[in-house]
Amino acid sequence: MLENTWNKIVDWFFDRSERNKLLRSFNASARNAFVEGAAPTLLKASVSKGEKSYRHQFSNWFKTGFRIEAFSGRQLSKEEIKQIGLVILSNNILIRKLIVLGWDTLEIHGENGAYGLRWQLKDYAALT
Repeated sequence: MLENTWNKIVDWFFDRSERNKLLRSFNASARNAFVEGAAPTLLKASVSKGEKSYRHQFSNWFKTGFRIEAFSGRQLSKEEIKQIGLVILSNNILIRKLIVLGWDTLEIHGENGAYGLRWQLKDYAALT
């Protein structure tokens, strides 16, 4: 019984480390794409509370939202925010990594404005 408890603690630290690596990698890639002019908007990922109704069997117990803030120097329209989300959601490898690491919600927000958009990640995992 005690061994099982320790395994869960070790798994939690491993997952937390992997989640942090993915965030750092995403942010570095987004920063490079913006600096090189390949992306018109600077994106920065962080974690958020997530949407409780989007939970799945791999959802982390805390902070299940993968939140991306888009910095463009102006207020983005709902359609522009949607386009950013669809680009992220079209990357099957990224979506599967997010799910395996315990995220269940993708959130995209602009730097200005009161709204953002959310997607349930498992709907985009391309499971057969």
